[in-house]
Order: sequence, then C-alpha cells, then structure tokens
Amino acid sequence: MAGVIAPTPPKPSLGERARLFVRDQVAAQTLRWRMWSPVAFGGGCAGYFALKSEPSAWTLGVGAMVAAGLWLGARRLALGRMWTLPLLMLACFTLGVAVAKWRTDAVAAPIVPAMAEPTLVEGWVIDVDSPGSAGPRVVIAPVRIRGLTPEQTPVRLRATVRGEVPAPGQAVRLFAILNPPPAPASPGAYDFGRNAYFQSLGGVAFALGETRPAYLAPPPWRVRAAMAVNGMRFDLASRIVARLGERTGGIAAAMTTGQEAWLNPDDVDVMRDSGLAHILSISGLHMAVVGGFAFFLVRLLVAAWPWLALRVSGKKVAAVGGLLAVGTYLVVSGAPPPAERAAITASIAFMAILLDRQAITMHALAVAAFAVLLMQPEAIVTPGFQMSFAATAALVALVEAWPQRPKELSAPLPILIVQRAGAWLGAAILASLVAGAATGPFAMQHFNRTAMYGLLANLATAPVSDFLIMPMLALGALLEPTGLGAPFLWLAGQGIGLMLAIGTWTAGLPGAVRTVASAPDYVLPIAFLGVLFCCLWRGPLRWLGLPFAAAVMLWPRSPTPDVWIGDGGTNAAFVEAGQATVMRPGVRQFAVDVWSRRRGVLPVERAPAGWTCSRSSCAPDTPSAGPLALWWGNRAPSLEQVDAMCRAALVVSVRPVVPALPASCDGRLVLDGTDYARGGAVELWRDRTPSGPRWRAVWSADVRGDRPWSRTG
Repeated sequence: MAGVIAPTPPKPSLGERARLFVRDQVAAQTLRWRMWSPVAFGGGCAGYFALKSEPSAWTLGVGAMVAAGLWLGARRLALGRMWTLPLLMLACFTLGVAVAKWRTDAVAAPIVPAMAEPTLVEGWVIDVDSPGSAGPRVVIAPVRIRGLTPEQTPVRLRATVRGEVPAPGQAVRLFAILNPPPAPASPGAYDFGRNAYFQSLGGVAFALGETRPAYLAPPPWRVRAAMAVNGMRFDLASRIVARLGERTGGIAAAMTTGQEAWLNPDDVDVMRDSGLAHILSISGLHMAVVGGFAFFLVRLLVAAWPWLALRVSGKKVAAVGGLLAVGTYLVVSGAPPPAERAAITASIAFMAILLDRQAITMHALAVAAFAVLLMQPEAIVTPGFQMSFAATAALVALVEAWPQRPKELSAPLPILIVQRAGAWLGAAILASLVAGAATGPFAMQHFNRTAMYGLLANLATAPVSDFLIMPMLALGALLEPTGLGAPFLWLAGQGIGLMLAIGTWTAGLPGAVRTVASAPDYVLPIAFLGVLFCCLWRGPLRWLGLPFAAAVMLWPRSPTPDVWIGDGGTNAAFVEAGQATVMRPGVRQFAVDVWSRRRGVLPVERAPAGWTCSRSSCAPDTPSAGPLALWWGNRAPSLEQVDAMCRAALVVSVRPVVPALPASCDGRLVLDGTDYARGGAVELWRDRTPSGPRWRAVWSADVRGDRPWSRTG
C-alpha cells in the first residue's frame, strides 16, 4: 500500500511570525519583571525631589498604602500579570515618594541664616574635609555660635580655616563669616545645599583668623565616637603620607581613608582629564577590590589547611571574611554616602554566598538597589549612585550574555597562556567599553566633560590598581600601626607613581578632554531608563533601548543664555559668538566654571579696552562692548552712578538694594539685592521685538522650588 504524503503546512505570515516573536520575547521576561520594582521605587524617589513644593507626609503615606493594598488585593484574587505587574510598579513608585519624604523629615536640622557680620564659633572638629580653593576645610560640630540660639545652631558646619589644620577631636574657636550652604551656581546646576541637608551640614564658615583652642564641656557620646574614628583615620593618613611623601602619599591616603587633605590639585586635574578620577574616591571599585581580595585570601588560607578545609565550607568562611573586610574598610574610609552604598551592594553579594545563592546576578543587584534607596532615597539624584548602578547593571548583563567557553581537554601550557591572556584582554576591553558606555550619559550631563582617552587609561591602570595598589594599601594600612606596613606601602607607592605617569601621558594627548553642554533636565531620566532596559530585558529587543540610552548625546540643547549673573550679583558673564566674557575673572571661579561647562561655552576674560571699571563696578563705554553693567560693592550706588550704568548698558545688576531709579533706567532691566535674595543666580535670554529687546529670566530659586534645603534660618 502506498504511503500517504501529508501536505506541507503553510508558512506563517509575516504578521504571525512577528506576533510569535513578541510573545516569546515577553515570555522570556517571566523572572525579570520583578527587577523593575526598584526602578519604579527609584522613580518615586526621583519624582519627590523633582517637586517644586513640599508635599504632605500623611497624604503620601495614605497613597502608598492604598497602592500597596490594590496590589495585594489583585494577587489575592489571582488576577493575571496584566493587573498585578502595573499595580506592583504603582505601589513601588508611591512608596518611593513616601520614603523620600519620610527621610527628608527625619534628617531635618537647623540651617543658619546669612549673617551680616562675622561671628564667633566654638565647637569640636569632627573631621578634616577636602581642601577648597580658599584653603583647608574641616567639619565642626558647633557648641556655641554668637548670635544664634541653641535651637538655631546647626548640627554640623564646614569651615575653611587658616594656619595649621586642627585634627579631629580638638575643641576650637574661630572668628568667621557664616552663611547657609550655597545655592546652585546657575538654574538647574549642582545643588550643594540639598546634599548638605541630608548630611546635617547646616552652614559654611570662612575663618578670618587662625583657629584657636577652646575649652568646652565633654561632647555627647555620638560626637566622641565620630571624633575617635575620624581621628584614627587622620592618624593613619598622616602615617601613609609620612611614608610615601605628600604627592604619592596624598593619593594613597585618599584611596585608603578618604582623607583628601594632601591631594595635589594638579594631580587631581590629571586624573580627571585622563578618566581616572573615580579611583581617588572610595566607591564600588574599592569595595569590590578590598572585599574580593579578602575573600580569595581567606579561601586560599582555608584550602591550605587540610584539617580545616575538610570541616568547614571554605567559600562561606571566605564570605564572612569579605563581610568583615568591607565593614572595616567602611569604617576606615569614614563611611561617606558612596562608600555606604558600595558596602551595602558588596554585603548583599557575600550574604548570597552564605545563603547558597549566586553572588553576582541581576536579582542581587536589584535587591542592593532597593536596600540603598530605602536607607538613602536621596542617592537617586546623585551622580555616584546613577553611574555606579548603571555600570554594574551593564557589567552583569554582559556576564549573562557572555558565551560559555568549553574547557579544553588538554593543551600545551604556552597555548593555554596565550589563550587565557587573549581572553582576559578581550574581556577587559569589552568590560571597559560597556561600563564606559553605561556611565557616559551621566558624565556628560553632570560633569559636562568627556575624557576621550579614558578607555585607554583605565585599561592600562586596571591591573596596577586592582592587583598591586589596592591589595598593598589594604595590607599596609592594616600593618602600619604595628610598624610593619612599610614594604607594602612602598609597593603601593610604586603602583601609584605608574598610575600617575599613565594619567599624565593620556591627559596630555591632543583633544584629551571634550566639554559637552548639559541636555534639558528631563533627558537624563530617559537615558537612565534606556540603559536599564538594555540591561534588564532578555533577548534582542533589548536594543530598542539603545536610542533612549543615547538621549543625552543626541538631544538638541537649549539655547544658550545671553547673560548669567551669579548668586548675590557678585559676578556675571555675557555670551557672544560661543564665548562667555566674565566680568570679574577669578571671583567665584567655581560658579563660573560650573555654569560655563553646563552651557558649553568657553569662559574668557573681559578685555580692558571699552570698559570703565572701579573697585566696586564695571560698565561698558559703548553698547558694542557688552550688554551688562555690574555693581558688586556692598554699599549702594548713588543715583548718579545708577544713571550712568543705565545709560551704558541694557542690563544693570546691583548687589545691594537700590531705593530709587532714575528716568534713564526706563526700558532697562535693573536687578538688585531684593531680586538676588529671592531668586539666587539668574540666566537671561534676549528676545528681539519691534519695540526693542525683551529679557526672559530663569532664576535658580524657581527651578529649585520651595523645599526644606532651600530655606535658611
């Protein structure tokens, strides 16, 4: 009997194949959906900080409970993922907003008002901070401030001091100018006041004379404990600097203890321009190296003792050793927020080993992100958190996608060495490329600069940093109190010298640094979500997130303002042909640099010709010289002086309050102390109309909003 040939089934149509492909792609995310919950939680935290006014904690709490109740109800009713997943994201988002609000209320502390006259400050030196352009700085726990009641006295002050820097634990007295934490240098720029608020830093002081000893009652135990830990850190940093010299030792001390008092500004610039600045600040890289070094060292020691290796799990004992190393390093580093976040992430990885789970997975990273944001919701708006978790997520995704190479049954040793070396080099290059691409949008948006040869510098220094500098610094710091740390610190110093040489060479290459203007504020969240989509989504559809991840690079920039005037009207600049002419070069230079980089313009000094300047003012001789006249003196100008400035320029900025304006100021934009006290720094755009130029202003205070960290006194 002849066989029956079954007819060939028809090929599915293009639309049917597309539907099946999308269905398979969605099905592949079954275990990945929950990892979007910390993303939603972080979105809620970011949403809170984007608000212009302070919401009610009660309202946010009720909203979070209602959203959580809806999600739990949907789960109890066994509704499908179409219902439970959006409700879970909503619950996490509302909880993120509520947690950020509760954290803001929990850390609330007094913020000093701007004081017209210098005052006397007495307090305890808590720590030595990184030096500023005006000199060394310390963090003080004030006990008494003349002119302020105990209720108005801040928990912490950052003071710029003169003379010898006092060590942690000393009681000091200084005569200083006291101000609240500075507002942003320009609308939308870095907000130091917000970061200071969450560190209970209620003001900044500038000492007018040398610091003198004070005689104060013993401080509370928390202050004593903080001073003891920071005193130990400062002593260890001093020993390291004494061993290695101020240049090399300053970098070693910063990498070991977080003390940046000995850092050379020129070396910091070299490290920044070469893309190596992240090595100087204690963060995830340092925690990973120290924790990993301790883990492998303990595991090796356990394996070398057969009696112990037969009775305990070497891997779990090593994980405990890694936890202890991370905790110790956190204390030695002074526990800055980036180090705390890195310690949490590393601790979760070691705890996963103790629980017989895989340590480096996207699930573990999601748990770490959730834990960090629960304790520090303000981290979501910091560059360190954004760059750290974006880079880590990208590297974990790379590990997940990396093909498993079959093990060779047998091969000659030279061939194995070449193969392993080639594989290691390829992995290092790809890892650096992936991490650099993931952190690039944040570096462009926050720092407005790109180290063009950063990949080359990091590839060259990674082996030196990971296998020589950090392990030797860890051993040297551990043994230095006993006097046995010298050989290890010497080896670390040789590695630091090599790292500086690599950084100096790459920073000196043509076009080593490129300045990039910031995109509009709403673009960075788009890029962040694009990066996360590329990392969290399984399958080829992940590349749909790539254009969004590149949003900061591709998005059109806002028009450059025509005029910028700094906070308080002490300095200003106007833009012509892509260059920003600075009215007072060298004054408030940090603010000038922040604003010019953010807007992508090159700051240049004002030409002396065509201007009439005095000790307190500067005005153009002709309208072609510039559109701005600036009065920065503390004493208000006379009516005649205001009249002369209004005749000379379209925009007149006066630092004090102007009681009356002459008729010549009609049609001119005049800003005085009242405006700056309300709005802070300002950017001005000139709109040309048939009736003459009209000015559009954006003030820092309007962008910042009425938030707890923007209030004083």
